[in-house]
Amino acid sequence: MRLSRYFLPTLKEDPKEAQIVSHRLMLRAGMIQQSSAGIYSWLPLGHKVLKNIERIVREEQNRAGALEILMPTLQPADLWRESGRYDDYGKEMLRIVDRHERDMLYGPTNEEQVTDIFRSHVRSYKNLPLNLYHIQWKFRDEVRPRFGIMRGREFLMKDAYSFDLDYEGAKTAYNNMFVAYLKTFARLGLKAIPLRAETGPIGGDLSHEFIVLADTGESEVFYHKNLLDLETPEGNDCSPEDLQAIVDEWTSFYAAADEMHNPETCDVAEADLVSRRGIEVGHIFHFGDKYSKTMGATVAGPDGKDVTVSMGSYGIGVSRLVGGIIEASHDDDGIIWPESVAPFKVGLINLKSGDAECDAACDSFYGKLTEAGVEVLYDDTAGRAGEKFAKMDLIGLPWQATIGPRGVKSGVVEVKNRATGEKQEVALSEALTLLAGRS
Repeated sequence: MRLSRYFLPTLKEDPKEAQIVSHRLMLRAGMIQQSSAGIYSWLPLGHKVLKNIERIVREEQNRAGALEILMPTLQPADLWRESGRYDDYGKEMLRIVDRHERDMLYGPTNEEQVTDIFRSHVRSYKNLPLNLYHIQWKFRDEVRPRFGIMRGREFLMKDAYSFDLDYEGAKTAYNNMFVAYLKTFARLGLKAIPLRAETGPIGGDLSHEFIVLADTGESEVFYHKNLLDLETPEGNDCSPEDLQAIVDEWTSFYAAADEMHNPETCDVAEADLVSRRGIEVGHIFHFGDKYSKTMGATVAGPDGKDVTVSMGSYGIGVSRLVGGIIEASHDDDGIIWPESVAPFKVGLINLKSGDAECDAACDSFYGKLTEAGVEVLYDDTAGRAGEKFAKMDLIGLPWQATIGPRGVKSGVVEVKNRATGEKQEVALSEALTLLAGRS
């Protein structure tokens, strides 16, 4: 993509309304624009990152055996009255009356909706286990939306829902999602720590939240230092025993958010206990028959008798992850994207646009990278060199390739790794191999 044809409304100064790093950098990098309090438009650069995160989340859910559906943003209030949550949920729920005087709501979550889908179509234990998920916009009417997309009112979320015949099956489904989350966050370039958590308005008797460490995180996290040394599990189709072993290993180390950490009962030696800030990016719950019992979600068991299914739900904040990654990966100059989610892999800078030789060399290199399947943002504008470098650092593409008059004469490209800051001058063919993985 040529920058001269791209919509990238960057800002030179920090916006006054931005209180945290991710909000500030997303506005400055032209990723989002506020529409109203806690609600944002996603501009081209931000939308590409959002879609890359969504793709990885989807791939890992599919690998874990979950089946994708799409449920509506607006739900009938009667479903929530069945579960008993309509009046209990509070003012965060946006309640709507349609033209036929029917009570509706903009879904903050989808337990009731998916339970209705299940009970309408599944009759036998032979159709279990089942896990249905979707990636959909949610709305929670925060009393004080702040921190940009990190605590907005409208957000994109992956929520999955498991249905099993009994607790043992539900526990395996829970463990399966636990492991899938570890893999998902690792692919996003993040080290996520699972913490035992409160179940909140979702309900249930088992819950873990996944925290990404960041100096600017919203909550304080205490954990055993060896927890970060654990390797992300590999492979698919794990047995229930394998899944349980992985979960046991990851939960054997102490880890607690500040509200659940008690220094008096914590048995970790002071030398081994680490305190950092963290950001919640995922949450999983097992809640048994909380919804299936009240809403009549049953199946015929092996003996022909009706069994109330055991359920769980599993959420990942897809849009929140954009901010979470920035909070965990940035420097004074801007964002540092992991390659897996970066909007472009390479930022190509033409130091002297309008110069015939520079234009020809850059156009050729741009074409070869594109042919090799590399996504490139090519700065072919007439801006000054300093401005071009600053913009590329701000938007955080993993690699920068710079071609100027001197490089054209000597046949070299300056290649910069955004994360390390390391620069090297290499021949055009070597630069292509480095950036594209082939000559």
